[in-house]
Amino acid sequence: MPLNTATKIPSDSQFEGTHAAAGNLSVSEDRNIATLAHFSGVLGCVPSAVIYYLYKGRGPFTQQESREALNFTLLPTIVLVVSFALCTVPDVGGFFGMLAALIWAYLAVMSLVGGIKVNKGNPYLYPMNTRLFDMISRKK
Repeated sequence: MPLNTATKIPSDSQFEGTHAAAGNLSVSEDRNIATLAHFSGVLGCVPSAVIYYLYKGRGPFTQQESREALNFTLLPTIVLVVSFALCTVPDVGGFFGMLAALIWAYLAVMSLVGGIKVNKGNPYLYPMNTRLFDMISRKK
């Protein structure tokens, strides 16, 4: 088997080059990743932000739904982080702990409802969505 001296890979290998740019998503992939963006809201805004930035422009449904999930989860995630930090403060820590638990429960339930709706192929708009990400991205 002859060797290619520049790369030390056999010249008759079965490896082929691939494009560096990611391809578009199929309809089922688009729906599945959009569903994942909503379900991951249980963990806060980071998973939906990662999905939005990784799949932006590759699938219209994923782009739309991950942006909606990111818009919904951003403000509650910020409030959760602040509440967790304030849980250690004497006298008011219990209040902030309860506030964090209630916000997380609401975030989890609404994310699951959104994920179920999107999994059926329907777009979902969260009630009481502040669209904070849209306001921040518009100012740039």
